[in-house]
Amino acid sequence: MFSNPPIHGASIVATILKDGNMFNEWTIELKAMADRIISMRKQLFDALRARGTPGDWSHIIKQIGMFTFTGLNSKQVEFMTREYHIYMTYDGRISMAGLSSKTVPHLADAIHAAVTRMS
Repeated sequence: MFSNPPIHGASIVATILKDGNMFNEWTIELKAMADRIISMRKQLFDALRARGTPGDWSHIIKQIGMFTFTGLNSKQVEFMTREYHIYMTYDGRISMAGLSSKTVPHLADAIHAAVTRMS
């Protein structure tokens, strides 16, 4: 079973792509969001290193896109949910777009605790 997506999304995209000013504004905003996600990756990586969290966390800054596979296992994810109220998929995938400079320290604390207390 499948459904067809509504046409209004495609109409919005077509409007933006056809208008030079709108297209330029969109590319600037897109670049800003991509740079923000890259910054969140770097901040998380730096925070984990600063805490001395065991493991090589370079995969966080090597990955691209809105999501990151942390490498955490399901027991560690459950621990972080229970103790720190951080939610992610049980395979350890998190949304980098959902992070901010204010929330990175809390996430880093939770990952550090999960890695050091849970196998």
